[in-house]
Amino acid sequence: MEKKLKVLLVEDNLIEIMKMNRTISLLKLKHTIYESKNGEEALKFLENKENIPDIILLDLNMPKISGLEFLKMIKANDDLKHIPTIILTTSSNQKDLLECYRTGMSGYVLKPLKYEDYVKKIETVLEYWSINELIKM
Repeated sequence: MEKKLKVLLVEDNLIEIMKMNRTISLLKLKHTIYESKNGEEALKFLENKENIPDIILLDLNMPKISGLEFLKMIKANDDLKHIPTIILTTSSNQKDLLECYRTGMSGYVLKPLKYEDYVKKIETVLEYWSINELIKM
């Protein structure tokens, strides 16, 4: 049975935020999307234990705290390190990919240029995590 997910999207680009919300709407998904425009804002959001999401979708290239720095911070925090964190980025840099895996990310998804391809990728990621046994109902 698919679960309704609480998803934290950490993304500084307004167009990417709008694209995610449009995709969720298009797919008629019932997941709740919380938005943080940077890692600093996301950390503040996560201070409230009631805000703990089922998964985090994280951009790498952000101001203030980079996605990789944010990932390192949450994986070092005993209250947050269990949250599956999926990198959603335009960076195909192999060094970024390896460093994110070493740090404990749960997946690395390249943002495709074509919207139809983006929709398919987001649908697949959210479908997987909505049936994953780690996520409680």
